[in-house]
Parts: sequence; C-alpha cells; structure tokens
Amino acid sequence: MDTDEIIGGRIGEALVRQGDMTVEQVDHILELQKNGDGRLFGEIAVDLGYIDLDVVIRFLEADDREKS
Repeated sequence: MDTDEIIGGRIGEALVRQGDMTVEQVDHILELQKNGDGRLFGEIAVDLGYIDLDVVIRFLEADDREKS
C-alpha cells in the first residue's frame, strides 16, 4: 500500500463515517489510484460526482484543525 492509498483510505473512512460517501465509492477510488490514477482522492471523488468540492474542503479544514 503506498502513501496515496493510505491517505485516500483515511479520507475515505472519514467521509463514509460522515455519510458523505459509501464504502463502494471509496473502494472504487482506491482501486483507480492503485491502477495508476495519479489524482488525489478528493479530486477523483469530485470528478466522479460522488461528493462536492465543499465536502473535501470541509474535511481538509477539520483535519488541519486536529493537527494544530
């Protein structure tokens, strides 16, 4: 498992817990990344229409607050 998969899995798990994504959607994105899609987890999720950009921004802001 590479760094992108670890980060994507962490973001994915949080978004599933929040009810913003399904496990199947997260698995699909992680599979795309595993197969060479170089985009970030959030980019793929937004491009596929799974979530809005606002959801990604909210997650990143909350994550940044936790690290401070």
